[in-house]
Amino acid sequence: MNSPLRTLVLPALAATFLTACSKQDPAAELEKAAAAMEKAAPPAEAAPAEAGMTPVQQVKEAITELKSGKMEDAVTRLQLLRSQTALTPEQRMALQDSIAAVVAEIYALAEQGDPKAKAAVAQYEKMQTAR
Repeated sequence: MNSPLRTLVLPALAATFLTACSKQDPAAELEKAAAAMEKAAPPAEAAPAEAGMTPVQQVKEAITELKSGKMEDAVTRLQLLRSQTALTPEQRMALQDSIAAVVAEIYALAEQGDPKAKAAVAQYEKMQTAR
């Protein structure tokens, strides 16, 4: 019953499971996104979405909001930034990764009963369905 398929599939599943279950630090993911955005040059037609703030500044502001417990503000800022068309592919990928880490952390906190996290989840889901 020890087939080559079983020998290949089980280690691959184990590696996938371990990788998927590793906890990401949302602030660290946002820092990576900010660094990636600083490296990538914005498109020529890029205009900041929020009164003079560049995407890098918006990500850094989201980091500050997240660290100070303003999860709803951070989620809103990241969602609005994601809707911008003036992001390079590299910036968009970094932003997606950081949003995934932030949302995963917020959902975990909401499951533990954190009222700010619950409000942030509600805001995130509202913005997701409004698109």
